[in-house]
Amino acid sequence: MDQAEPLRNIIKASAVSVNRPLARVISVTSGKGGVGKSNTAINLAIQFRKQGHKVIILDADFGLANIEIMFGAIPTYNLYDLIYQGKNIREIITWGPMDVGFISGGSGITGLSNLSRDYLLYIIKNLAELDSMADIIIVDTGAGISDAVLEFLVASGEILLVTTSEPTSITDAYSLLKALSRHPRYDSGSSEVKVIANRVAFLEDGKTLFSKLDAVVSRYLKIPITYLGEIPEDHQLAKAVMQQSPVSIKSPGARSAVAFEVMAAKLMDREVGHNRLKRGMEAFFSHILTGKNQ
Repeated sequence: MDQAEPLRNIIKASAVSVNRPLARVISVTSGKGGVGKSNTAINLAIQFRKQGHKVIILDADFGLANIEIMFGAIPTYNLYDLIYQGKNIREIITWGPMDVGFISGGSGITGLSNLSRDYLLYIIKNLAELDSMADIIIVDTGAGISDAVLEFLVASGEILLVTTSEPTSITDAYSLLKALSRHPRYDSGSSEVKVIANRVAFLEDGKTLFSKLDAVVSRYLKIPITYLGEIPEDHQLAKAVMQQSPVSIKSPGARSAVAFEVMAAKLMDREVGHNRLKRGMEAFFSHILTGKNQ
């Protein structure tokens, strides 16, 4: 019996019902910091709320606090408190603008392999509750190709890769995809990677950026990627960030806010007939925990 077998048994035991509602889990990532990843996560969450969907953001950029800073809200508890301090899932959710919930990652999920069977079951059952609390869960990963980032990405059915037209940003995006494609548990058949071009001056710039990235990825990595859209350079977005308010709320008519609206609509249109996109948080974290115990 391999080391992960006991955990797989825990995961099976935690399943309440095959008819239990599942949330759609979307991970937002980037090859480097400073390209607008967290801003993208927040504004897509706001646009999903405007469509009537319940949304929770998991800030998995451990050690930083981008989501809470941009929301202007300080959480009382975080994921660490759920895992190590016995708090339940509802206690660690902070509610931001338009009732978008967010969970601060705290110090993350290190040391899980040392936890007891009963406590792992407690954690998984708590995380599974998110499926009944949200239609969409957005995971804001850290930037770069750390082990923690890759663990979240290989567990994701949907990955949004944010990049800019800067050569270093494109190179780092490629490096992230390269690391992802080489991960032993990555399955391109059960995951979708969609590219977002941020801070573009013209519409054509975003499409050109994607074409360059897609050409080299298709040639060397054989990992399918698609183009979701572009976010224009927008001083109103920068102003909203300074005021700790999402541009989709502060200036809903701004060019960037409209771009987020269009992308959110595209993502929801694609959901029709794509049941595999709804994995739920139980499956998402179970994938991570199983990997850490192999």
